[in-house]
Amino acid sequence: MNNLIVGIKKFFTNKNTVTVVGVILAIVILYVGYNMRINQAITPVTVPYATVKINPRTQITEDMIGTMEIPQSMVNENIITNSADVIDMYSNGDSVIPQGSLFYSSSVVSRDQLPDSIILDYPKGYVLYNLDVDMASTYSNSIYPGNYIDIYLKVQNAEGAEGTSIAPDRIMVGKLLSNVKVLAVFDSNGNNVFANLEEKTAPAQIVFAIPEEYHILLRKASFLRMYEAEIIPVPTAESLEDEPGDVELSSEDLRNFINNVTAMTEEDLSYTR
Repeated sequence: MNNLIVGIKKFFTNKNTVTVVGVILAIVILYVGYNMRINQAITPVTVPYATVKINPRTQITEDMIGTMEIPQSMVNENIITNSADVIDMYSNGDSVIPQGSLFYSSSVVSRDQLPDSIILDYPKGYVLYNLDVDMASTYSNSIYPGNYIDIYLKVQNAEGAEGTSIAPDRIMVGKLLSNVKVLAVFDSNGNNVFANLEEKTAPAQIVFAIPEEYHILLRKASFLRMYEAEIIPVPTAESLEDEPGDVELSSEDLRNFINNVTAMTEEDLSYTR
């Protein structure tokens, strides 16, 4: 037994033996590593692809998606490999996804990431309205998307308008609309004011949606320059509630005043019947 141990020690202390063993181990390691890399590169990976052409700003549904196998070597960080990361997402505003194409992270976005996402976020039959604002009228930039506001109207020098008895240089102020949901707040360059809270930008527009009847009324009010009309957004106590209620007309007197000093269309008449 002692002779065996002595023989093993001599074998491994021989420089030539150590060199040969080291070379053999290196070859084995290289061979195993090479085969692992080759197998990894050729092992197929299942990825989703578009079964139809998908136009820009289109919601991607499950029936638009198929799966195929591609070599691992074709997969990179921009290719989406999980169908769950595609379903119910949207094709980007500047991207057409061809039929048969893989899905790339640059061409698939959430609804909030769409440049025009606000047009997808208001009820059918409503119309978008963009109201010019500043730091003062937004209470030092305190009106956020998702808040609810009331819309007030101020007019003056309205004497002589049918249905009114306002004397010269007198001012009329009242609430015109209630429960208006703010969809977006933009700066003067059209950027989302709250997209980057580290960069403080001044609000220039708030965007909301209202029924067509009230949209026409508000548009008319915005053009009453001879009456120095001013549309004023006012946050409400319900501004943080999920559903404070539908948009409502708050003042028949203001509606009558606006309609009395502007021309009526057939559409206006249908709303008043």
